[in-house]
Amino acid sequence: MAREEFDHIVVGGGSSGCVAAARLVADGGHRVLLLEGGHSNRHPLLDMPPGIFKMINGSKFMDYHTTVPQPHLNGRAHDIPQGNVLGGGSSVNAQVYMRGRPSDYNAWDATLRGNNDGADWSWDAVLKHFRGMEDNNRLLNDLHGTGGKMQVSDPGHIDQMSRWFVQAVQGLGEPFNPDFNGPSQRGVGFYQFMNRHGRRSSAAYAFLSPLEGDPRLTVRLQSRAERLIIEKGRAVGVVWRDKSGAQRESFTRGEIIVTSGALITPKLLMLSGLGPADHLRDHDITVAADLPGVGQNLIDHPEVPMIATANGPYGYFKQGVGWRMLMNGLQFKLFGSGRILSAGVEAGAFVNPTDPEAEPTIQAFCVPIVYLDRDTLTLVENTYGLTVTTVVVKPKSRGEVRLRSANPADKPLVSPNLLKHPEDMAAMIAGQRFFIRAFQTEPLAARVKRLAIPDPAKLDDATLTEHCKRFVKTNYHPASTARMGADGDPMAVLDSWMRVRCVEGLRVADMSAVPDINAGNTNAPAMMLGDRCADFIMGRA
Repeated sequence: MAREEFDHIVVGGGSSGCVAAARLVADGGHRVLLLEGGHSNRHPLLDMPPGIFKMINGSKFMDYHTTVPQPHLNGRAHDIPQGNVLGGGSSVNAQVYMRGRPSDYNAWDATLRGNNDGADWSWDAVLKHFRGMEDNNRLLNDLHGTGGKMQVSDPGHIDQMSRWFVQAVQGLGEPFNPDFNGPSQRGVGFYQFMNRHGRRSSAAYAFLSPLEGDPRLTVRLQSRAERLIIEKGRAVGVVWRDKSGAQRESFTRGEIIVTSGALITPKLLMLSGLGPADHLRDHDITVAADLPGVGQNLIDHPEVPMIATANGPYGYFKQGVGWRMLMNGLQFKLFGSGRILSAGVEAGAFVNPTDPEAEPTIQAFCVPIVYLDRDTLTLVENTYGLTVTTVVVKPKSRGEVRLRSANPADKPLVSPNLLKHPEDMAAMIAGQRFFIRAFQTEPLAARVKRLAIPDPAKLDDATLTEHCKRFVKTNYHPASTARMGADGDPMAVLDSWMRVRCVEGLRVADMSAVPDINAGNTNAPAMMLGDRCADFIMGRA
């Protein structure tokens, strides 16, 4: 077979990979190969806003990583679902559009520009990427744009239960916030979403679909990268396996951009000989570069649920069953309205329960349904109600990703250490107590039958600590496992231009790269990273 060669290769067709590949083709005129291990994103349940609830607990479009047992959680392990589909998380998430706050990026900039020639990662530098990608249906100002490829919209349907939640939190003294991506994060309100007219605006749809038929872009699905080919200190190609199981090789004259996510990107780097030398030797992998930070510094947003049952038919109970499903579908088809336009998560809040005037420490997601999974199934009645999850937005706990073996088919060993740091646990307990008060505040209180979990009669620190240990799980935002750092930082895998140290022609442009996690959902920041990486490669930064 003739040697297959491209200008650039993007490994991973998730949120950042789709953006990077599309920009390099459309704006740079390059021939690009995009390798994605998952499936096509074209599926009715993926397209419609509430489809995530059909997918999250078992689907070929999700890849499930089970953590190693966590000693600080009484030996409990938990799953971290990741997108196994073109578009990655943007094709399977709840579509919340969130960037984080300016202080997140200014802190990155302070960390990364230890030398004067580092890339600018300040809020002003990244804001132009967010605005340029955005097509907002309500906002146009210094912080928001229109005309971009990513469609951002207000919720198409808001349940009354979500409105009562927003009013109850205002009753606790929090301001109504019309824009969580506005001047201040603090307050309660309704999220914006990456969809329009009931259709998901994933990175695959927004950025790749306009390039369909362009001969410069080659997209290969169900094609999993196994290792990078490194010759004389330069990344020159990728070894990958196609959907038939055949091993293939592709090469580049330019650069390889790894965008496989914070769990798989470090695995791929280590399988390629880039990582902690002793760990690689333990698996008989030849060391190409000793990079001790690969797989370290894993950060994820921990979330813990609170569930209340309702004293009336409030929320979305059994909306997807029988005649209700037919009626909702008919309303959507005929009028473009109704519950199918809801992503489930409609309202939320950012609060600091211990110091309201300081930056928020907790994000809340309000879902007007009793959300049952394997942890709560036997504890809560399947009826009308409300689930509120509290999330620590700037966690201090750190975990790691390690190789299970040198076999590319094996999933990595993942230990996120959620809530291990005592300050994270203290923040989570404060958040739980705050939103328990919201359940007890009008007008929400008049519709709540009982708080099922946690037990409102047992709110001492010890009991709430055990509640959090039992129910904490990922908010689906793993990050920072191949992070950028300033010169002289021994744990930095990348420089501030997203280039892998000690290797030429190789960058990482997904959430693995960030020095610290942003406060809020990570999908929009991931797309910003892909956009920014493309600018770096094209010399436009």
